[in-house]
Amino acid sequence: MKRTLLLLAVALVAPAVAHATTATATAQAELQAGVAAYHRGDYQQALADFRQLAAQGHVFAEFVLGTMYEKGQGVTQNYAEAMKWYRLAAAHGDAVAKNQLGFMYDHGQGVSQNYAEALKWYRLAAAQGYARAETKLGMMYTVGQGVPQNYAEALKWNRLAAAQGYALAEANLGVMYTRGLGVPQDYVAAYKWYLIAKATMSATSPYYAVVSDNVKQLSAMTTPAQIAQAQQEASAWYAAHEHAGHAP
Repeated sequence: MKRTLLLLAVALVAPAVAHATTATATAQAELQAGVAAYHRGDYQQALADFRQLAAQGHVFAEFVLGTMYEKGQGVTQNYAEAMKWYRLAAAHGDAVAKNQLGFMYDHGQGVSQNYAEALKWYRLAAAQGYARAETKLGMMYTVGQGVPQNYAEALKWNRLAAAQGYALAEANLGVMYTRGLGVPQDYVAAYKWYLIAKATMSATSPYYAVVSDNVKQLSAMTTPAQIAQAQQEASAWYAAHEHAGHAP
């Protein structure tokens, strides 16, 4: 299953918060200026701000420059240049940059497609608890992409991401329980995970309609008592993990 590029509207929030604790007051002000320029569509100013920060070794600025070159924002799209900036950010420990390097090897952007190399970068990002990378590892083990097919491993990675409230991983668990992949087939558990995913996922997500359709199909395959049980389990789980929820 392909995923879209990391939306900078999201990327400019979470990573910025993560790096803010190590930024000086001046660098933080420059960062905010760069973010503001980006959001008003002034990519040239954003590039100037982020380049200045990147020259000082600011990890988030390195990551954003990689994203802007990848997407061709304010510059000619250049995957090789994007890779350069992602590698710098990854070398400074940024999990999101590591995940994006995995994505580029996965899809052959700026490099020859190489699932083994993609797997390496996804693993490095997942080792830092990055849910998107954990979910991607789950997918690769499910289909045997770059690794031998291994449903137990797929289940492990999807569960780790789901524990963080990552909607796509929750939906993947629904699929695994529906089909009995690595677990006994269990429609109640499948229904539960689809409900959790639907509650976590934005209605604008490209996966929302698919999850909604899966809920509808399972409704015709389960009893009212089973549906009630799944709803109860989903409500309890979602209430306990709501703070971690975020859409793919």
